Amino acid sequence: MIGEPGPSVGASTSAEGEPVVMDASGAATTDPSLPGAAGHPSARTPHHHEVLILMQTTLTFLVSALFVLTFIAQPYRIPSGSMENTLLIGDFLLVNKVVFANPGPWKPLLAYEPVRHDDIVVFHYPINPSMYLVKRVIGVPGDELHLHHGLVYIDGHYRNEPYALYIPSYANAFRDEFPTSVYTDPGVSSRWWMQMQQSVHNGQLRIPADEYFVLGDNRNDSLDSRYWGLVPHQGIVGEPLLVYFSVVTASRSEITGRTSDRLAHEYGWWNSLAGAARWSRIFHVIR
Repeated sequence: MIGEPGPSVGASTSAEGEPVVMDASGAATTDPSLPGAAGHPSARTPHHHEVLILMQTTLTFLVSALFVLTFIAQPYRIPSGSMENTLLIGDFLLVNKVVFANPGPWKPLLAYEPVRHDDIVVFHYPINPSMYLVKRVIGVPGDELHLHHGLVYIDGHYRNEPYALYIPSYANAFRDEFPTSVYTDPGVSSRWWMQMQQSVHNGQLRIPADEYFVLGDNRNDSLDSRYWGLVPHQGIVGEPLLVYFSVVTASRSEITGRTSDRLAHEYGWWNSLAGAARWSRIFHVIR
């Protein structure tokens, strides 16, 4: 009939939110060419994009963490009391591996420092470079050093050391009257003993270029430069920055009955949570 409305053609939205096209017969169909339709490429793009962003973020984090642990900072655990009370058994340290490195082309970008008196350093044990130790720098190149009654004198002047701990111990002439011309302690390296005799002048140990004399803060319970020699500059790994975690735990020496200053790498500090945490030492800055 003339004037009677015929079937309309138009677009609407389905219950699922997809675009719907009404054909000439009035039947509803979805058009995959329209944005938002299930078959349209834009419907899949957000999901794929989110996965790619997540993968990129994770990869960036892993690469950054690996770079930091390899070149900038590294965690270690304190196994003995040779640095008490500055560092305690069960402390977990974060060590700056850049500060004492040879600057090279990165000098304008990174804060390099020379090794100074009283610096605490992590270094390769000269007798066994696969081991890491931590001690305090007492003598630097050019110093003439000796100990009298366990106290340090540099260039003839007494050096005040508020960090040094002196636990009552048996008398030991080699330890407390260093350097001595008498071989009195079986714990002294024979190689170091011979080398030391060439560096002693008028009762003073002269520190040569690029080498350092280090001691543990716990002076009567530390195997250090008195026993095995000087630390070369290239053997220094870095400087402890802070204690990032600490647990009350037995030291290796308490368990085995033998002294060990060897530092351990720690990437899984959670394995030691069986001990009680020293919460007051977390993020403690080392000096």
